[in-house]
Amino acid sequence: MDGSINGNSGYNLELEAPYRVWGMAGIEPGAMAQMQRAVRLPVAVRGALMPDAHQGYGLPIGGVLATDNSVIPYAVGVDIACRVRLTIFNASPHILGQKREKFRDILETQTCFGAGAEWEIPRDHEVLDDPLWDEHPAARSRRDIARRQLGTSGSGNHFVEFGALNVHTAFESPWGSVPAGTYLAVLSHSGSRRFGFEMAEHYTQIAMNQRAALPKDFRHLAWLDLDSSAGAEYWAAMTLAGRYASANHAVIHRQIIDVVRIPVLGGIENHHNFAWKEQFDGQDVIVHRKGATPAGRDTLGVIPGSMSAPGFVVRGLGQPESLNSAAHGAGRRMSRKQAFNTFEWEHVQRKLKADGVDLISAGLDEAPGAYKDIHQVMADQSDLVVALAEFQPKIVKMDSGEKPRYRGKSQDHRGKGKQKGKGRRRR
Repeated sequence: MDGSINGNSGYNLELEAPYRVWGMAGIEPGAMAQMQRAVRLPVAVRGALMPDAHQGYGLPIGGVLATDNSVIPYAVGVDIACRVRLTIFNASPHILGQKREKFRDILETQTCFGAGAEWEIPRDHEVLDDPLWDEHPAARSRRDIARRQLGTSGSGNHFVEFGALNVHTAFESPWGSVPAGTYLAVLSHSGSRRFGFEMAEHYTQIAMNQRAALPKDFRHLAWLDLDSSAGAEYWAAMTLAGRYASANHAVIHRQIIDVVRIPVLGGIENHHNFAWKEQFDGQDVIVHRKGATPAGRDTLGVIPGSMSAPGFVVRGLGQPESLNSAAHGAGRRMSRKQAFNTFEWEHVQRKLKADGVDLISAGLDEAPGAYKDIHQVMADQSDLVVALAEFQPKIVKMDSGEKPRYRGKSQDHRGKGKQKGKGRRRR
């Protein structure tokens, strides 16, 4: 399909909006092709591709796209408002070595992982009192599952991990001042769970039906006009999913803070897989960041690496050509299937041990070697962000999944972490 005017579609897909790529040497051809299609949409204004980019559906992961008065559900992504949250404790990370079993047990009992994971005793948060749950036509039927999944993490690359945060440049976080030093910290990555996924799928289908004349390879880029009822509904659902995803992390961190019982020094939270109303060159646009971190001038964010590679606390430099965006992680360098066929746990465990990482559970598809070099990614975006601190994972928990996985301590015969007491989960 050449992307020109397709038959009687009426869509001119020949004109290309300007875009720029960071870290071109590390970008796979499939991700480049997806970006090149996205900027040929008639609603596209400008685009950018981050150095962690890899192929997804519609807009590539790591893709940023500004559009005119329209929103593309699959350019936001299926895990709406997926985000990371970092809590910094006023304590040395040496405590992880001194009380390793305690901190392992905290991750085992206070987290819940899996695509369908729920808490048997639902958690509470004021987000569930939002009147939009009753008013929104598509959200009202999902309130119950959202309640049961609040405070849980998904599968794939979602994680909760304790680590050492080395702050080399003091900063003011939203939750307190963080002086230079080395601290115990916990970092989480999760999103809006089944609620966000079902909103994405529901409104993507509506968009596809409305743009049925689009060529097949453009269909996942189907858009909704914000002035339309469907566009307004999606925007409201996306916004609610954003509040829910934030509450999800708030509950996870609240539970961990309550049992760690160490004063909190500060913290940061930022999200991706979202669309923002912003201005570019004086024009009102909708900026989609699918797997890209907001990096406006002086905006704080966290960019994780992998289960063994460091992540970074960053301050945005406000680069207009990136649409004030940066990478959201290291980015995959191979597919999950390829990772399963490439790595063996014996070798992965050897590397984790050398890096001082204690892995409770994860999938082989999340092996560190499946990801790009985070240091190269950071070097490729030196004009987008400045690193203020480095986070080194020490005790890591991820979903153990259904395929052959790592079987660590406190695991049952399927490699799934056991839960204790009244907080026991169900799948």
